[in-house]
Amino acid sequence: MKIKKIKIKNFRSYKEEVQIEFGDLTAFVGKNDIGKSTVLEALDIFFNDSKGVIKLDKDDINKQGLEEGDSEIVISICFEELPTNIVIDATNETTLQAEYLLNSNNQLEIIKKYPNAGKEKVFVKANHPTNENCKDLLQKKNTDYQKIIRDNAITCTNQTINAVMRSAIWTHFSSDLQLSEIEIDVTKGETKSIWDKLQNYLPLYSLFQSDRKNSDGDSEVQDPLKEAVKQILSESALQQKFNEIALEVENKLKEVSDRTLEKVREMNPEIANSLNPVIPQANSLKWTDVFKSVSISSDEDIPINKRGSGVKRLILLNFFRAEAERRKIAENIPSIIYAIEEPETSQHTDHQKKLINAFLTLSTTPQTQIIITTHSASLVKELKFEHLRLITSQSNIKQINNVLPNHLPYPSLNEVNFLAFSEVSEEYHNELYGYIELEGQLNEYKIGKPTINYNKQMRDGTIRVEQIILTEYIRHQIHHPENTNNSRYTFEQLDESINLMRTFIQTLTT
Repeated sequence: MKIKKIKIKNFRSYKEEVQIEFGDLTAFVGKNDIGKSTVLEALDIFFNDSKGVIKLDKDDINKQGLEEGDSEIVISICFEELPTNIVIDATNETTLQAEYLLNSNNQLEIIKKYPNAGKEKVFVKANHPTNENCKDLLQKKNTDYQKIIRDNAITCTNQTINAVMRSAIWTHFSSDLQLSEIEIDVTKGETKSIWDKLQNYLPLYSLFQSDRKNSDGDSEVQDPLKEAVKQILSESALQQKFNEIALEVENKLKEVSDRTLEKVREMNPEIANSLNPVIPQANSLKWTDVFKSVSISSDEDIPINKRGSGVKRLILLNFFRAEAERRKIAENIPSIIYAIEEPETSQHTDHQKKLINAFLTLSTTPQTQIIITTHSASLVKELKFEHLRLITSQSNIKQINNVLPNHLPYPSLNEVNFLAFSEVSEEYHNELYGYIELEGQLNEYKIGKPTINYNKQMRDGTIRVEQIILTEYIRHQIHHPENTNNSRYTFEQLDESINLMRTFIQTLTT
């Protein structure tokens, strides 16, 4: 299963409901404190029930919503690539389609509501029968089904299996099911067992935050191996082998550690040679605590969180590079979502490029999704336009766009970085100038703009003073750095020229 869409309402800065589309790799960009991390943390709350990295509390309720009397947080997720068969009662296999548990888009839509930021109520939004004769079947008991079958003289091959009886009833009324999208409460009565079973099909969700406390319990670096444990224990073959599972997990963890350290060694052999995987002995563990203490430490048993932030993130970086290789060749792997805040933190530009390439590779492997937030313009330029989600805010209303607003008439990653990070660059200046020139609008652009002196160096070595506008002045200096006869333009001038060109281009498209 994979996330197709998330809906967030009344959570932190998201008062009104926002809907966000996801792909195999989704990167959130935007200015500081705009709500990028909030999306990743909402997902952590949804998947891990406040037992993961993020703990839900009353401060998470949108303040304006609370003032207006709305104290309920709502987080919904629509899933695609659904399992072919499921078991929701006893051991009888059925399908989500047969149980009318899919919404009108044929997606599994799970809604979690948190009244006053407390215990969640879980609903499935489904295009479900509402005919009085056959509605609410999922909430009924075995004896209820038998009564409906008896009262309506319905043919049923087996009146001991709930799924078979539901199918028989719905088939009997198939000409008048009166399908309509409704919210089915799956946390009370007979439906609670349905939710208990559905949870087994959801992806694992692992959030790696950018900010950590520097303590011995810091999971910044431990998390990669702990996430490997979660994946390993979810494999069906291991679940059937209680007595053998500890040894098998240990072997797989060593493989993960070795792969990660091998990748570290490619970048920094000295650091790699000082690191060793630390895996507890199987006979010292309780079943519920299997490999709870896995970590990587140095030769001197110094916790890795005591090392520099660059080293910590380097190990995390190479965990994902190793995972990209492992998941590409592995079979029957569980669905997993890796969410990473600011993966570029404390990493050299070259490392950032290797990291994003690892993410791109990992996102193409089966049952895998990658979600990141970033402030790195360099990292953005390594992505495709379809990966990006730009978060903006106007009048305290958040907008999250799959496709850029039409500030420019063409897709531009420089435009993304300008809108998301206010990045002002010579590369972007050249792009804007080139577009105006290509459109044959340079003369029109120059009209009414003040000019400044530019000392042009001629081929015979003489200097000729020309009157040109600021944009041309900057353009000449970018392309002719050998001419040192002019004062260097300032950052403020570069910013001014870029905004002038953007404004002009927008007039061409209106």
